[in-house]
Amino acid sequence: MNDSAPPPATLPTFFIPHGGGPCFFMDWTLMGGPADTWKATETWLRGLAESLSRRPKAIVVVSGHWEESTFTASTATAPSMIYDYTGFPPHTYQLKYPAPGDSRLAERIVELLKAAGLPARTDPSRGFDHGIFIPFLLVFPDADIPVVPLSLKGDLDPAEHLAAGRALRALRDEGVLIVGSGMSYHNMRAFSTPAATAPSEAFDRWLTAAVSDEDPEHRWQSLAHWDQAPAARNAHPREEHLLPLMVAAGAAADDKGEQVFSDVAMMARLSGYRFG
Repeated sequence: MNDSAPPPATLPTFFIPHGGGPCFFMDWTLMGGPADTWKATETWLRGLAESLSRRPKAIVVVSGHWEESTFTASTATAPSMIYDYTGFPPHTYQLKYPAPGDSRLAERIVELLKAAGLPARTDPSRGFDHGIFIPFLLVFPDADIPVVPLSLKGDLDPAEHLAAGRALRALRDEGVLIVGSGMSYHNMRAFSTPAATAPSEAFDRWLTAAVSDEDPEHRWQSLAHWDQAPAARNAHPREEHLLPLMVAAGAAADDKGEQVFSDVAMMARLSGYRFG
């Protein structure tokens, strides 16, 4: 008789929209929009943890707000807050997310990336930018799970970010949750205007089809050439808010994605995706 327990379930990966600045923690009418602009996104983020089959031991977050010349993982043990937004109410600059870092996990991330032939290093002081602390105040509000920020690589090569994700695939079996934090549509000039609506819908349809493609190789190729998609450069004049999705998709390996959240905010279609 075999009394050994089954291995713990492999964690999925996610791409989440982190909203506009500290949007979930303020009266959005101050920014000229309806008070409920971000309510649907907030509700979905608050329920994300319940969708997991196990509690993560640690979390790796790739934010669209951190770029370095090489992939960089923070070894900070008590990460600071980086209030990288401007023009918001004073209280939003007092928000805190006191989750610990995990220097050993950061070192392992760098080892895995280097083993895959990708340039990588650690940073001893990088804290949590708003692409991390704002959504995670909703996802894991107790801030009791270690979080390691991982940067984008500054040349913004989508294939290289897919490869970086694939290099980190093993972490999912070790209880590490991998999350890309960005926006599926991020055209700052078009937000809150009719110019955002049709292009965001067109790009969203393409992106959802691409991530849910059953063929892993075709899915990879589609995402690597995302800029050929309908309305691609309207959706992302600069792709830093999309590339966190590439890391999440790469870490999913053969697991396809699915759209698990979608809403219209600031006249643009915004979506969240789960892989695995």
